[in-house]
Amino acid sequence: MMRRPRLPLSSFVAVLAALGLAISAAPGLTSSAIAAARPSLTQLYGEFMCVACHESLAVAQSPESFSERQYIRDLIAQGETAAQIKRNMVASYGPAVLAVPPAQGFNLLVYVLPPVLVALAIVMLVFTIPRWRRRAREAAPVRAAPALSPDDDRRLNDDLGRFA
Repeated sequence: MMRRPRLPLSSFVAVLAALGLAISAAPGLTSSAIAAARPSLTQLYGEFMCVACHESLAVAQSPESFSERQYIRDLIAQGETAAQIKRNMVASYGPAVLAVPPAQGFNLLVYVLPPVLVALAIVMLVFTIPRWRRRAREAAPVRAAPALSPDDDRRLNDDLGRFA
């Protein structure tokens, strides 16, 4: 069977970098054009929380959530982008209105701590599992089966001879 030649990692990285540059330089896809796109209500409702009942605006049914949704609709009608709406919502209702905390200050732990803990757990398991297996093998030595008596050996051979 013939093996397909593999690209070296440096070639793969170069191809990905070229693809990224091509996408970023594509006409009509500039960051200002993407940012100027009109945000959708459903997308924005998922990004904000009701400050009264602490539920997503997509599902909250409190009077406060109705006023927050109306404020978002008014901002969209004024032609504001998603980033501007987010800034206005935080200015009006405080940072508790955000469904996802900003990645700065103490909130950065929310983003950094889980991957670090998973990596530590994997490293710990990589080192402890071989030790556990080695200790289990050393603690339970393999015992040989007891020898059969001559009568049992003859009877076993007779039984096996009948089935063969």
